[in-house]
Amino acid sequence: MSTYTIKAKALNILSHAAPFALAVVLVVSALTVNGGARAEMASINDALSEMSIGSPDAPVTLHEYSSLTCGHCANFHVNTLPEIKKNYVDTGKVRIVFHDFPLDNLALAAAMIARCAGPKRHFELFDRLYHAQDSWARSDKPRAALVSIARFSGLSIEDVDQCLRSEELAQGIQSTSQNAQDLYAISSTPTFILEGKKIQGAMAFDDFKDELDKALSAKGAN
Repeated sequence: MSTYTIKAKALNILSHAAPFALAVVLVVSALTVNGGARAEMASINDALSEMSIGSPDAPVTLHEYSSLTCGHCANFHVNTLPEIKKNYVDTGKVRIVFHDFPLDNLALAAAMIARCAGPKRHFELFDRLYHAQDSWARSDKPRAALVSIARFSGLSIEDVDQCLRSEELAQGIQSTSQNAQDLYAISSTPTFILEGKKIQGAMAFDDFKDELDKALSAKGAN
C-alpha cells in the first residue's frame, strides 16, 4: 500500500487561515498572465458543487481525497479506477465522490481548473490531468501545459487565467480540505472513506473489490 504523504509546507497551507492568501498569490503569479477576455465558465456555486460519478441511488458511496500532483493518486486513476467504474459504478452499485486535497500550489491550480470546467466536464478533465500528470506536474512551463490539457475540455487560455484568479474558488477548495483533515485526520493521499471506513493508499483493484463487496454485503446489496 503506497501513499503520498503531505509535506510540511503543504500542511501549512491547510492548517492556518493566513496562508490561503499566500497560496492564491503563488498560484496566480506562477501560472497566470495579465489580460485576456472574460470567458464563460462554471459559476462559483457549480465549481464548488459535489463532483461525483455513479447513481445517486447507489447503495454504497466511496469518497476519494486526492491531490492532482500525487503520483499514487495518478496510479489509482489510471490503473484501478477504470475497473471500479466498470464493475461497480456503471452497474449502479457504487457512487464515487471526488474531493480535492491539494498538497501543493500546483495541485491547487489544477484542481481549480478542473472545477472551472463545471460538473458535467469535471470528471473528464480531472481524469485527463491524472493521465497526463507527467506532462504538466513536472513541466518547466506548468501554465502552458495546463492550458493545453484544459483546451480538450473546452476551456480557453482566458478561461484558465480567469479561473486561477478566483480567490473564492481557491478558498473553497482549501476550506473543504481543512474540514476533511479535521474530520478524518487525513495525512496522505490518496485516502478513501468507504461508508465511514478510512482506507489509505492506492490499493490494487482486487483489494478494493474486497472492501467494496463487504460494504455492499453490509447493505444487503450484493
